[in-house]
Amino acid sequence: MKTIDQTTLYHLLPGKLAPVAAFYAEENSTTPLDALRCLYRSGVYAELEQERTKLWHYGPVALYEELAEESARKNQGTTI
Repeated sequence: MKTIDQTTLYHLLPGKLAPVAAFYAEENSTTPLDALRCLYRSGVYAELEQERTKLWHYGPVALYEELAEESARKNQGTTI
């Protein structure tokens, strides 16, 4: 059994991102491709690709909620 570390994390990301992008596309009436672009540009993705954050433990719904919260903060002009 292999362990997840910074060098192997990238194997998990496509499986994590696809359902999040699908949720985002449906909720925001956009295409899956545009949803993926938004996700890749997000702070959530920046944290997800860092093994030390352990964000890769989150399921698709939790990751989508993180993305939606980030988007809401940006739309309100609030940074945390």
